[in-house]
Amino acid sequence: MTGDALLPRPAERHRPWPACRRCCGVALDLSSARTRAWISGRGVVVDVPTVTFAEDGARYPVRRGAVVDVAGGAEVLRRALGHRLPRGARPLVVVAAPALDAVAFRARARAVAGVLRPRAVLTVPGARAVALAAGADLSRPLLVVDVGAHFTEAVLLSEGAVTDARRVALGTGDLDDTVTAQQVADAVATMLTAMLRQDRGSLCAEAVGRGLLLAGGGALRPEVTYRLTGRLPAPVRVVPAPHTAAVRGAAKLLAAAHTHPSAAGTGR
Repeated sequence: MTGDALLPRPAERHRPWPACRRCCGVALDLSSARTRAWISGRGVVVDVPTVTFAEDGARYPVRRGAVVDVAGGAEVLRRALGHRLPRGARPLVVVAAPALDAVAFRARARAVAGVLRPRAVLTVPGARAVALAAGADLSRPLLVVDVGAHFTEAVLLSEGAVTDARRVALGTGDLDDTVTAQQVADAVATMLTAMLRQDRGSLCAEAVGRGLLLAGGGALRPEVTYRLTGRLPAPVRVVPAPHTAAVRGAAKLLAAAHTHPSAAGTGR
């Protein structure tokens, strides 16, 4: 589901959140290193490691942007949110999803969120969520680069919809003596160059002219932002609190999603 589909019709009205248990909502960002959630009415972001523990040691349910262990991901949510939701609540859940492999991610994210007994699970492209958190103008083409712990994604948005997306399996968790911040910057530059070369309608060129939004934990690393600024052919604007931008953007869609017809069903 795109973010446009979540926007409410002007004539629709509903009670302010959270006026009832049924109106409880949760925004989620299931990332490789951290799981972040925002609960309606709380106004704070729950931020916990995406890890579970067994007899054989630590297990990581999300790897390189893919949910590889549904039961483990559900356990992370149960521990982080189970005691924070109203008793008997059936929350509406909005999940920020990667632009690539979105179909597989949505299916597994719905399965993970099942531990919350949701009445619906909706998804929004993570790049769009970042743009919403930044208050960006979505009526014009926009580039969003998210440097996470285990992968980096570059996304071109047009009117809020994903029109091109690239990913590289490099992130801040890979930075050591063999993987450098310069390599991450070079990888982003390569993705943007490929976008520009395949651009048939000048959308990417216009977006580059506007500059790109930088989000993710990598945006908090000076060595990464410095090299990106020097390597890219576009101005770089770091989103405020870039590590929580995706979940905060998803949170902005909760009230709108509450009035959407699909919220009465099983989500999609």
